[in-house]
Amino acid sequence: MIGALTLLLVYQLVGEVIARGLDLPVPGPVIGMLLLFLTLVVRGRVDAELRGTANGLLQHLSLLFVPAGTGIMLHYQRLADEWLPLLAGVLGSTLLAMAVTALVLRVLSRKRAGEEG
Repeated sequence: MIGALTLLLVYQLVGEVIARGLDLPVPGPVIGMLLLFLTLVVRGRVDAELRGTANGLLQHLSLLFVPAGTGIMLHYQRLADEWLPLLAGVLGSTLLAMAVTALVLRVLSRKRAGEEG
């Protein structure tokens, strides 16, 4: 498990270095996750140790929301003052994500139907 955690943290560090070094507007952990994904695609497999560690982290993912909940309670007044833009952002991004998902599903369904027919 220590090796897999080290691997995950190294990819996060590399992503952070790239994000800060190139002054990108994307968070370093996201870049690191993309690099890890590309590595796993190229390798064509996921080691059992990495799979077990990832599953263990996912089982305890809810613990990562405790600091966010604390931050919400700490800045409750600001949230109360700016609830309308926040609501608009959440609803807008949700609708956009649903629309993009539907379009991708439509394109892939047509492509698959074309390959079968």
